[in-house]
Amino acid sequence: MVHTCVVHGCRNRSDDPEKRKFFTIPAVRTTEGERTKELSEQRRMLWIARIYRKDFQPSKYSKVCSDHFISGERADLYDFANPDWAPSFNMNTKDQQCPEGRMERHERLKKRLESKKLQEAATSASIIEHPEYAQPRSNPVCAFIFKGRLENETSGTECTLKNSNDRQDFLMKIKEECKQLICENSSLKLQINSVRTFNVDTFSGDDRKVSYYTGLPSFITLMALFNFIEPYIPDSPRISVTKFQKFILVLIRLRLNAPVQDLAYRFQIGTSTVSRIFLTTLHVLYVQLKDFIYWPTREELRKTMPMEFRKYFGLKVAVVIDCFEIFIERPSNLLARAATWSSYKHHNTVKYLIGITPQGCISFISEAWGGRTSDKHITDHSGFLNKLLPGDIVLADRGFDIHESVGLVCAEVKIPNFTKGKTQLSAREIENTRKIAHVRIHVERVIGLLRNKYMIVTDTMPVDFLVTSEENQVPVVDKIVTVCCGLTNLCQSVIPFN
Repeated sequence: MVHTCVVHGCRNRSDDPEKRKFFTIPAVRTTEGERTKELSEQRRMLWIARIYRKDFQPSKYSKVCSDHFISGERADLYDFANPDWAPSFNMNTKDQQCPEGRMERHERLKKRLESKKLQEAATSASIIEHPEYAQPRSNPVCAFIFKGRLENETSGTECTLKNSNDRQDFLMKIKEECKQLICENSSLKLQINSVRTFNVDTFSGDDRKVSYYTGLPSFITLMALFNFIEPYIPDSPRISVTKFQKFILVLIRLRLNAPVQDLAYRFQIGTSTVSRIFLTTLHVLYVQLKDFIYWPTREELRKTMPMEFRKYFGLKVAVVIDCFEIFIERPSNLLARAATWSSYKHHNTVKYLIGITPQGCISFISEAWGGRTSDKHITDHSGFLNKLLPGDIVLADRGFDIHESVGLVCAEVKIPNFTKGKTQLSAREIENTRKIAHVRIHVERVIGLLRNKYMIVTDTMPVDFLVTSEENQVPVVDKIVTVCCGLTNLCQSVIPFN
């Protein structure tokens, strides 16, 4: 939309080759207190008067260009002494003044006010340093000395100081007490700030606190991870939260599933700021930690194969797979509601295919699928089969009827035997089922570890976390699960080597 300056005699347009700024005529702000309302009314009236148009009634499209401001920018509402509080330059009126002179006077006034504030601050500091010169205001326990007499303001009792030595002793006691109280106050402020703001010193040397708030095993691991992602965390000067605090905020949200309002109180910021920090920092963690979910080579698997797997299956086991589900809110869309309904959980869910190595690390995690999707369909269409090599063995549960799909890549899947159509399993089938179940249980242990460490995946996810856009093709729920899996891989394995 092309804007035209509404000042009388001005023909500037926003589509001119010279790039100018156009400012909307300020409105009256009625919801921010009486002082703000009074200033905004005065400012609006002054703008309309200086536009110098007969019977002018401004609309929301009325604009004033930057040529009518000395600095090219309009001043803040409360900076009413600034010449640019209202347009005053090139207004085609008779009372034009030198703009340089007005701006110089404004700068001199600002300097005088700043020097006055510095003097007041210095005076206050000197009074604190020498409390015997400070006069009490309204504290009932304070006392002051005047002509050798001590008056108590609360009771009105008086006691006369007999000589100058008593006066000096009293002043020394008061000074020592003031210094002691100032030191105690400073130490208490530091303690409160360290608890509320979650700085590096809050976790330094306390691995138990690190494990409770972040799920990571030690402070060294926490700092190594932070140093790895710190260059990618966005930093804004408008927010009084450091990069480390943003990092900790996301970990606390994942670990404890802390509500947004609780995090706002902990970090002393607004709820909208918490949500924005969580989403932006979560995206950084997702981009950097998705490589932590690593599919090892065959040689790496064989060199570190646990003895339990070697005993039953040799060195051929590549992955143990299973599916787990996360509850979500019931979607309003009927098709989405039907696609996410899980007959197993009797709830709307999203389902993930997870694969772990024999060593206990998460080596594969799929994208989110509706809870109605079968395990076989997820396995065939999630990209899992592309990871397998000829000769690999995949251990799975009975629900994974994927013999044909795995056989196409010359791999083998082993699942417990079915009893359907049989009165009893043979001895060989029982032994085979026992071997598979004995080692396949580890994938359920890893899923349990993931849920216990990061409680956000145990709660019901909002539907907003499943929505994608042109800018963010990956839904928030996928980012959360991927980050939690990457953080779990930084912890000690639940499978022993021996």
